Amino acid sequence: MSTSAKRIIHVPRRFVAEEWGGTETVILEISRQQQRAGWQPEIYTSMALATLRNEIIGGVPVTRFPYCYPFFSLSDLDKAALDKKGGNLLSLSLFNALRQEPGVRLFHAHALKRLGGEVRTAARWQKKPLVVSLHGGVFDVPTAELGSMLKPIENKTEWGKPFGALFGSRRVLDDADFVICVGQSEMEKAKGQLAHDRIAYLPNGVDCAKFSTGDGAFFRATHGIPADAFLGLNISRIDAQKNQLLLLEAFAKFHARSPGSFLVLIGPETQPAYAAKLREYIAANNLDRCVKLLPGMRNDNPELIHAFHACDVFVLPSMHEPFGIVVLEAWSAAKPVIASRVGGLQALVCDGETGFFMDPNAADAAGALAAKLDRLATDPELRHRLGEAGQREAKSKYDWSQISQQLETLYQRAEEHCARGS
Repeated sequence: MSTSAKRIIHVPRRFVAEEWGGTETVILEISRQQQRAGWQPEIYTSMALATLRNEIIGGVPVTRFPYCYPFFSLSDLDKAALDKKGGNLLSLSLFNALRQEPGVRLFHAHALKRLGGEVRTAARWQKKPLVVSLHGGVFDVPTAELGSMLKPIENKTEWGKPFGALFGSRRVLDDADFVICVGQSEMEKAKGQLAHDRIAYLPNGVDCAKFSTGDGAFFRATHGIPADAFLGLNISRIDAQKNQLLLLEAFAKFHARSPGSFLVLIGPETQPAYAAKLREYIAANNLDRCVKLLPGMRNDNPELIHAFHACDVFVLPSMHEPFGIVVLEAWSAAKPVIASRVGGLQALVCDGETGFFMDPNAADAAGALAAKLDRLATDPELRHRLGEAGQREAKSKYDWSQISQQLETLYQRAEEHCARGS
């Protein structure tokens, strides 16, 4: 290990504990593993959704910088929507800091577009390796979701294109010393579209020990859920991509046959209008008593772990899912899962062995999902078998200690490519 270049700079678009998602989990956990290995990981990001310039999250220093969205006539609501999801921001102060930071071993970008271009240019300026992680949202995104992300800038005049050109935003993946895909399907598409072979699939991981113990009884008591009630759980952003409305429709059918059942939805509201639609459905179908819609929780909130241990099944009905780290968390708690057969989930779940698949686009998707809930509700032995198999899968393949070792190997390959100057 070099004695002079131990700093690893991770650059995501945003990083706040109150708006937590899979990407934040990944960055924090690999940073913790890197600290244990003697490196000095730091997170440089924008002020999006944040109030503090400097913060320590989970033992990792986070430094934030002012930013803007270079479009004319953006309303406050437009900016808030871009902060929540997909905003193509510009931060010259962040770039200026990156290009001057001493003792950097490697720059690891977790975003593309202008921000990725800033990291690319800073890495070239410093002659340091550039690693880029694709957390989904590049080669493997449904058209409808992409349209939703771009809606806030629809018919807005952009004045930031010269900065994109200056930072080589369109060349980030071409110039990267290594590209990491968290989803198998995205990796396959990336290999078909990029001219180089410096691409690898590296799945997300999980802290198996952290999620293996929790107080499900406490969670149920806190939220008024009877100890013997069948409980379904979804933890994800409240967002059309995550498709909670389909889950509500399926639960309504299932609840009509199992009136003592409950459903809990936990997650930050990245699309307030979609969250309002969920609440309207809950009220219109008299599900207020048995459906709990809880706000997003900080990643260090023990209630998240208790929620996994409280549930009888974890359901992830996403329309699009690059990986699905919450599946690993449910497995670590030995819970069965029902997940959409989309994106990275296709390579993660083994249907009938570690969980069940569902098709979110099927004509009767809600009925099919309700039938799977019925089957699990009436077969506790099946729930136990699927949960135990999932836990074995998580421990054997996805513990962060194993994933971080694989990441270090990819870092070294990036360093070799950068040293060749090719």
